[in-house]
Amino acid sequence: MSDTQTAPTHRVVLNDEEQYSIWWADRDLPAGWSAEGTEGSREECLAHIEQIWTDMRPASLRRRMDAQAA
Repeated sequence: MSDTQTAPTHRVVLNDEEQYSIWWADRDLPAGWSAEGTEGSREECLAHIEQIWTDMRPASLRRRMDAQAA
């Protein structure tokens, strides 16, 4: 690895309710969470989450609200 590149320190993780968070890249994921695929610095991961997570309601609530609206 060159001096200008550093190993990712964090990864973006996702749970079954489609909620995002970050986790340390060198640690096992906590139960109920899976890697989303993005790794980088803490700031890069948080910026990615801010860009993609536009509806913060849990998936079960979104489904329930969609069903009620139909």
